[in-house]
Amino acid sequence: MGGETETTKLKHASSVEEELEVKSYWYPDRKPDLKDIKAGLEISSTERGLLFLFAIPVLVLFLARLWEYNDLYNFYWSFYTTLKAQGDSLGFFKVGVFSVGFLCLLLVIFLYFVLKTRPVYLIDFETYDAPEALHITHDRVMERTRSCGFFDEEAIKFQEKILYRTGLGNCTYFPPGIVQNPSELSMSKARLEAEMVMFTTVGDLLKKTKISAQDIDIVIVNCSLFNPTPSLAEMLINKFKLRHNIIAYNIAGMGCSAGVVSLDLAKDLLQAHRNVRALVASTENITQNWYTGKEKGMLLSNTLFRMGGAAMLLSNRWSDSFKAGYQLKTIVRVHKGAKDEAFKSVYQEEDSEGKKGVRISKDLMSVVGDALKTNLTILGPQVLPFTEQAKFVIDFLYRKLAGVKKAPYVPDFKKCFQHFCIHAGGRAVIDGLEENLKLTAQDVEPSRATLYRYGNTSSSSIWYELRFSERMRRIKRGDQVWQIAFGSGFQCNSAVWLALRSS
Repeated sequence: MGGETETTKLKHASSVEEELEVKSYWYPDRKPDLKDIKAGLEISSTERGLLFLFAIPVLVLFLARLWEYNDLYNFYWSFYTTLKAQGDSLGFFKVGVFSVGFLCLLLVIFLYFVLKTRPVYLIDFETYDAPEALHITHDRVMERTRSCGFFDEEAIKFQEKILYRTGLGNCTYFPPGIVQNPSELSMSKARLEAEMVMFTTVGDLLKKTKISAQDIDIVIVNCSLFNPTPSLAEMLINKFKLRHNIIAYNIAGMGCSAGVVSLDLAKDLLQAHRNVRALVASTENITQNWYTGKEKGMLLSNTLFRMGGAAMLLSNRWSDSFKAGYQLKTIVRVHKGAKDEAFKSVYQEEDSEGKKGVRISKDLMSVVGDALKTNLTILGPQVLPFTEQAKFVIDFLYRKLAGVKKAPYVPDFKKCFQHFCIHAGGRAVIDGLEENLKLTAQDVEPSRATLYRYGNTSSSSIWYELRFSERMRRIKRGDQVWQIAFGSGFQCNSAVWLALRSS
């Protein structure tokens, strides 16, 4: 599907949808926390601090000359008197300065390479496109909802009402177990869904990058709701015959933000191990998580979530930097699970009839706003230009010291980011960030187009959005991309990438 098709479909919704659409806006509280600001500044100053090490040679030479440190001075003086007798005091001084400066420079270079963080490159990524047999329109969704025999008339009408307000279009995908008639929500069908998504995306990625499966050192899979034994990570190991000493992780239960959690884990592993590659697969499995009960708070997920996934290949190898598309700049993770309302805002449980589902709380939007506020407060000092940071701090101090109650200054993140990949969790989330961060329609178009074309694919949605921007040829070398996702727990996670090539 080309970028033009996505844009056209996004702009021309059906007349029925236009009638039923209700535009919702979300206004999060943006009151900053001094501790969060300090955390962001400390993180951003870590790498900058390494640059000051280069001042050590100059400092050592200056102190030695100024205070004539005894041992060094005596060492120089003994040779100086000897060379002076031979009439070559200037030559000795030049040799001494050069020797000490050279040794200090070697020390600084050694410390720099030992202490500096290794760069993390994104060689490439792939997203899943399901076969046409799994294509499902709004009408077909409702036909399956009515014919499956799980829902009463009230539950059917509620899902139909919500379906046209989600922002999803008529070209999303359901897994085989739900599409078939009658539906089969079994473990075997859930495994089939996982295999279709992961095996296809990983296979296409390896073929695209021309990298052998034997050259993968680390494999990380995240899927929140389906975790069989053996794990999904081990399914990939078996399918692609990965090495016996592969480092494997399987991340579960962390919702739509788990993709960035996987990236963070991969980043840490790439910092700990030299010359390695990491394969990350992000997906969600809805076969056994299609709610069949009557409670409205749990029926919402049936109208939003669709089949999808993504695979990413990361590396810290210098040789891979020449073919990599992006370099990871920073990751900021915020967890609000200490608060009960945040912890239970997205909560898997059984309803009154014993049917399992994911309950979405009415407090979700306020929880999202609180988590976003904290994430931006930490991220800002790491990415914003000095002028925007200064405006934010001055405004904060003015309101704090003067006791003035007014809307806080919202930094212009468009001055540091050229592309925005906002998790396609629903129209309310996209509308909220567009309104509060003063983004343009084009800034949020990747998110709206992804939601319209693929639905909420959970942790992989931010990669569909990046693919949209690449296919529209918007990515330019040197651009910065901001991926932000929200997930159960409750979490708000950000990843910032630097584009190393134009799309």
